[in-house]
Amino acid sequence: MLAKLHQDHLNIAKLLQLLKSKLDAINEERAVNYALVRDVIDYLREVSDSYHHPKEDLIYEYYLKYRLVEGEISHRLQLEHASLIEAGTELKEMVEMILLDAVIPLDQFTAKLARFIAQQEAHMNYEEGVVFPLLREALTEDDWRQLEQQWQNRAIGDPLFGPEVSQHFKELAHRLSLPIS
Repeated sequence: MLAKLHQDHLNIAKLLQLLKSKLDAINEERAVNYALVRDVIDYLREVSDSYHHPKEDLIYEYYLKYRLVEGEISHRLQLEHASLIEAGTELKEMVEMILLDAVIPLDQFTAKLARFIAQQEAHMNYEEGVVFPLLREALTEDDWRQLEQQWQNRAIGDPLFGPEVSQHFKELAHRLSLPIS
């Protein structure tokens, strides 16, 4: 399960890199495909917020239930997931307004986009550097089997990095040079 979560992080990092390139283009006053920015945010909301983060929460809740954990670490993950959902929602609304030709101060948008990227990266670094090592060390094979069984009925296919790219994400897959089936 951790290997899949780690792969998800690598995929998310590719998307964040794409958002950084769009942020640079905006700052350099070059043309930006805001529909592509929206697609990245859609993916992060659809997959990360609805699948990836709940899977992490399930594992971490299991860990907290059976292991003694002290300090801020016991609640930080859930707080960050909630904060990422809120930031993604706000950014999506702003991009949608731009796509509808609403007048949005560019400096507000770039600041929000930069914060969103930084927040996503800091969160993944925290998980990779602190949370995942704790889980690897503490959970047994039986624990992982138990977690796999709990998760099985919630598993969904990845609409961008999975074996079949959904119609919604075809342009994004093309932009990332992913095979499209």
